[in-house]
Amino acid sequence: MTVNPSELSRLLVRAADVQRESGYLHTLSEILQQPRSWIETSAALARALETGRLRRTFDPLPEAIVFTGSGSSHYVGESLAAGLQATLLVPVLAIAAGTLLTHWHGTLPPSRGLLVSIARSGDSPESAAVVDKVLAEAPHYRHLVLTCNVRGRLATRYRNDPRVTAIVLDERTNDRSLVMTSSFTNLLLAGRSLAWMQQLDMYTERAARLATLASHVIERNADDLAAIARSGFSGAVYLGSGVRFGSARESALKMLEMSAGRVTTTAESFLGLRHGPLAAVNADTLVVAFLSCDATVRAYECDVLRELDRKGLGRRRVLVGDDIPVDLVRAGQLAVEIPGLAALGDDDAPPLDVLVGQLLAFFNCLHLGFKPDAPSQGVLTRVVEEFSIHRSPA
Repeated sequence: MTVNPSELSRLLVRAADVQRESGYLHTLSEILQQPRSWIETSAALARALETGRLRRTFDPLPEAIVFTGSGSSHYVGESLAAGLQATLLVPVLAIAAGTLLTHWHGTLPPSRGLLVSIARSGDSPESAAVVDKVLAEAPHYRHLVLTCNVRGRLATRYRNDPRVTAIVLDERTNDRSLVMTSSFTNLLLAGRSLAWMQQLDMYTERAARLATLASHVIERNADDLAAIARSGFSGAVYLGSGVRFGSARESALKMLEMSAGRVTTTAESFLGLRHGPLAAVNADTLVVAFLSCDATVRAYECDVLRELDRKGLGRRRVLVGDDIPVDLVRAGQLAVEIPGLAALGDDDAPPLDVLVGQLLAFFNCLHLGFKPDAPSQGVLTRVVEEFSIHRSPA
C-alpha cells in the first residue's frame, strides 16, 4: 500500500538497519501490513470452510462455543463472542485460558461444546495445558485452534487427535514484535469467518471493505494520531460497547505495553464508566471512544461523553466511528471518521478500532523514547516464560 502521511514516511524512508536500531522495524511493518493481510486471511479461511476441513468442526452445531486465550488472544475472543452468538443462536463465551486452567469446572459450559483456542505463538504454558485438560476431563468437547505459528505446540501437538482441528494463518501474521498487532487483527478476522460459514462470498467481501477502510485510516489519520500521542497524558481510558469493549481492552493493553507502564490505562464500557471507573478520568486523561453504529447504543454513549464535557474530564479525546456528532469534538480533539463503517456494523468494527489503538500506542512509545519492538525490556517477553502446570490430585 502507498503510505502518504509525513509521520510514517519519515520513519519508513530510513534504511532497515536504522529502523532496527531505533527499535520499530517489526512493529511498524506489522501494523501497516494489516489491510493486505486481512484479504489474504479471509481467502484462506474461506478455502478452509469450502473444503470441509473447518466446517466439519461445526457438524453438528455445538451446543456452546467458548473462545479462550491469554492477554490479547483472550481479547480476540471478547471481540467475537456476542456477534457470533447473535448469528449462530447458541451460547458463545470468552473465557481466559488462565481461568480455564484453574477453574474450568465452574466456567466451562457442561454441554457438548466447541473450545476455540486462539494464540499467536501457541507456545504459552497455559495454551496447551488448557487443551490437554479439556480433552482429558471434558471429552465431549471438540476443539478448534486458530494460531499464527506453524511450529507452536497448539499447531503440532494434536495432529493425530480427531477431536482437534488446527488452522494456522500465514507466517507473516506471526508478529516478531513483542506486542501483538497484525496477529491480533488477523486472528480476529479468522474467527469472524465462523459467523459467515453459509455466506463465504459475503465474508471475503466484508474483509476487503475492512481493508479499504483501514488503508484510509492510515493515510488520513496517522499524522493526527501521532500529534495526539505526543500531546502529553499520564492516563488513557478506552470505551467500547458490546464487542467493541474487546477493542477497548486490546487498545488499552497496547498503550500499557508500548509505554512500558508509563501511561496507566483503563478499559470500560460506556455505561460502566459511571460506576466507579469514572474516577480514572481527570483533566490529564486521554479518552478514546469507539462509537457504536447502532443508533440507540450510540445515544447512550453520547450521553456519557457529554457528561464528561460538563464535568471537564478528559484532556484529549479520540472518537472513532461513522458520522460522528460535531458537538462531541472540541478543539484539540480528534474525530477518526470512517465512512462506510455503519454499513458493516459493530460486529465487524473491532479490527479498525484496534488499528487506531495500535497507531496511538506506537507513536506514544516513540515519543517516550522507547523501542516499540521491545518496549518493556526485562519485564515482558514475546512469549510468556514457562511456569509450572499444577495437576489436581487424582
